[in-house]
Amino acid sequence: MTALAVGTDSFSVFGTTATLLVSDPGLLDDARAIADAELAAVDMACSRFRPDSELSRLNGSGGAVVPVSSLFAELVEAALRAARLTDGDVDPTCGQALEEIGYDRDFAVLQAAGARSPLSAPVTLGVPGWRCVRLDRKRGLVQLTDGAQLDLGATAKAWAADRCASLIAAATESGVLVSLGGDIAVAGPPPADGGEGRGGGWGVRVTDDHAAGPEAPGQTVTIRSGGLATSSTTVRTWAVAGQRVHHIINPATGRPAVSCWRTVSVTAGSCVDANTASTAAIIRSEAALAWLQEACLPSRLVRQDGTVETTAGWPSDPGPA
Repeated sequence: MTALAVGTDSFSVFGTTATLLVSDPGLLDDARAIADAELAAVDMACSRFRPDSELSRLNGSGGAVVPVSSLFAELVEAALRAARLTDGDVDPTCGQALEEIGYDRDFAVLQAAGARSPLSAPVTLGVPGWRCVRLDRKRGLVQLTDGAQLDLGATAKAWAADRCASLIAAATESGVLVSLGGDIAVAGPPPADGGEGRGGGWGVRVTDDHAAGPEAPGQTVTIRSGGLATSSTTVRTWAVAGQRVHHIINPATGRPAVSCWRTVSVTAGSCVDANTASTAAIIRSEAALAWLQEACLPSRLVRQDGTVETTAGWPSDPGPA
């Protein structure tokens, strides 16, 4: 992200890097305290790698009806909404599929573990499907049927970014940007100058890897509200018997998506909507272009050979800077 004269903090969370920016540097400590509390609550609710999380308890329930917290119910509802909006292309019942390709621990630990055993044939073709998740939001109850196992990673991180940005802006009356592994949400009044003469807003460097420096091939854009999310098949990867695999599961096959896109970045009214669209675009491959254009979602799509396509008014791509 572009350097700004604002309060800045970076820290590790959810197995990735978080960045917190506030337009009033004097409010950074207050903002960080709010973020820490909210992110800890989300981790306790829906981490797949914590045996004491609500998600682990639900996945281990054997199909029983499980009482859940209001926070967890809201996270499940966000995941089911993403599934409905994408006709099931972003599906939270991919927990078992991720386990089968070795994603059974925090990503930093997974990378350090090195090569895994060869991929076995999937137990079933595809994932059980989001309709196997029965949520009673009013009563705070969830049930998984047909052996479904949840993973909320496709939406929970983006939801948490939205939540943190909204709460910090309300509490501090400062402009705020929250980035969780490249899932970015902004709230409150944006900075008067986003850098490099762009006027008001937050300057964000869009690349394959959110942790890359400003010299990495990509594009710098300015956002003033809502969210921006990037999904990529090139960053969160690991080796299985010499084969590179990634974390974006195609629900139809239960295996990592095969796509003409290596990276898709989308802006939307919220980070969770941007993440939903960018993830679905990877899975939809070539068909994503028309879908994003029709949905009026400004997007930047990078093909496997590095060529770039844009939709719905995304700023013209200037090439590597």
